[in-house]
Amino acid sequence: MRPPRLGHIQYLNCYPLYFGLVEKKVLLDVELVKGTPAELARRLRKGSLDLAPVPSMEYLVRPEKYFLLPDLCVSSHGAAKSILLVSKVRAERIAGPVALSNTSLTSAVLVRILLDEVWGVRPASFRSPPNLPRMLEEAEAALLIGDEALRLQASLPPGLHVYDLGEIWQEFTGLPMVFAVWAVRREFARAEPGLLKEVAEALRVSLSFGLKHLEEAALKASRWEPFSPGFVEAYFRGLGYSFGEAERKGLLLFAEKAAARGYLRRVPELELVEVEDGAG
Repeated sequence: MRPPRLGHIQYLNCYPLYFGLVEKKVLLDVELVKGTPAELARRLRKGSLDLAPVPSMEYLVRPEKYFLLPDLCVSSHGAAKSILLVSKVRAERIAGPVALSNTSLTSAVLVRILLDEVWGVRPASFRSPPNLPRMLEEAEAALLIGDEALRLQASLPPGLHVYDLGEIWQEFTGLPMVFAVWAVRREFARAEPGLLKEVAEALRVSLSFGLKHLEEAALKASRWEPFSPGFVEAYFRGLGYSFGEAERKGLLLFAEKAAARGYLRRVPELELVEVEDGAG
């Protein structure tokens, strides 16, 4: 039997979860595949992964392909620090095009929702590699996510307006913004319920360990990044990883707003896989 193929977002935001996989040496018999959220979504969609953290939009667009793990997501209940709109002008004055990082699926929809509903503007947009100077050569504003957005805060060019989309969403809706969910291909869940249970339990153990050792995780992560351990720890503490009632409400509200703009055919149910006694 081949090992399960597990996706791993290569951004810092997932480091607390995977920290325990290494430090506690759990779940060693897996094929761990790293990538951006958009890359993992493509791999899961095509069947070269069995389960992975993917942009929320990947599940919302194709719910028939996946179940959701019931315990895990990546969310923010305020400032996310790594989902940023950077603009030459104040947001309510954006008229020119907005460059959207091509590593993003969910945030690319989120920014258009917020531009319309919060700031009352509907500028054109285009996809772009996440390089801020080049993006702003052709656009009036740019969306950056992940580590590119974090690095920007260490060397922000003067005169730009920066908006944290996690913070704006929470202020606007009163709910957390769910950027990524853990999706499981239905074929894998049905064929390997026992193996899925083992993977899900290992991820829970790993996340629990990571959250209890955030200071240590931040120290190790900062060795490979241009950030201080304190900055990384504060970033980790500002994110949420539990997929509870508030997160589910936030995700469904986002789905409603995305569907109203034609990004979804319908608002799907959130189908959670049963990982206690087998797959649902």
